[in-house]
Amino acid sequence: MSSDLGEFLRRRREALPPEAVGLPTGSRRRTPGLRRGELATLAGVSVEYLARLEQGRDRHPSAQVLDALANALRLSTAERLDLRAIVKAADGVGCLVVEPPETVVRPSVRLLLERLEPTPAVVVNRLTDVLAYTAAFRLVMEPLGLFDHRNIARFVLGDPRARETYRNWPGAVVGDLRSTDPYVARLLAELGAPPAGPCPPDRDELHHPDVGELRLTREALAVADTADLRIIVYLPHDEETSSRLDRLVRTGPRAVGTSRLDTTASGTSLSAPTRNRRASQRTTSP
Repeated sequence: MSSDLGEFLRRRREALPPEAVGLPTGSRRRTPGLRRGELATLAGVSVEYLARLEQGRDRHPSAQVLDALANALRLSTAERLDLRAIVKAADGVGCLVVEPPETVVRPSVRLLLERLEPTPAVVVNRLTDVLAYTAAFRLVMEPLGLFDHRNIARFVLGDPRARETYRNWPGAVVGDLRSTDPYVARLLAELGAPPAGPCPPDRDELHHPDVGELRLTREALAVADTADLRIIVYLPHDEETSSRLDRLVRTGPRAVGTSRLDTTASGTSLSAPTRNRRASQRTTSP
C-alpha cells in the first residue's frame, strides 16, 4: 500500500503546471508538471525525503508534512481527504477515529485570559470556534461582525463584511486550518474555501470602524493537556496600532454598548468596572 502514496504524489506533481505556483515554464523542461526538487522546495522538505515518499521507501509522513505537500500541490478538499486515507491505509489503519472538536474551556484557562487583559486574546478549537475571549478581543472583533458567527473561519470565508475588514483575506484563516482533519475538511468544503497556499505570516491587517487600521501579530499558545485548544493572542505590530488599541480599550467602540460586553455563557469577558479600572492603570497623564 505504501507505493500508493508515492504514485499519488508523483501523479499530482506531474499534473501541476509550473506557472500555477509561480515558476517559469522554460522550453528545456523534460518532465511534465513540477520537478521533484521544485515540489520539495515549495513543501519545505528535502529532495531526498520526497524521493523516498514517491518511491515507497517511507510510508509514515507526519501530519505537518502531509499538510505542506497538500498545500504545495494545491490539492482540493477531496484530494486532501484521499491523501490522508492513503496514508492511514498504508499504516494498516482501516478507519481512523477522530475525536470531535472540544467545546469546553476549563476555569484555569479562563483565569489566564483575565490575566491577559487588556490584550485581545481568544480560545479556539481546531475549527476556530470562539470558545472564550478577553473583553479587549470583543471590543476589536464585535463591531466587525465576528460575533454574528462565533467562528473565525465562518466569518472570514462566509461573511461579505470580512472582505472589507481583512486586508489579508482569506489568508487570515485558511493557512492556519489543519486541512487533513476530516472535521476541518468538511468545514472548508461547506464554506467553499480556496486551497491553502504557502502558510501566511502570522499577522492580521484589519480595518476597524472606530479606530481605523490595526496591524496585529498573532501568537498561538498551546493549552496543556489538550491538542485541540489554543489561545491566540493579538499583539500590536507597530506603535500606531498600540495607540489605537489603547484608545479602543479606554473609550469602547461607538457602535457597541457596554451592556453587550458582559460575560456570556459561551465566552469570557470582563465586566465594565474591571475594564475601566485596568484601562485607567494603563493610561497616565503626559
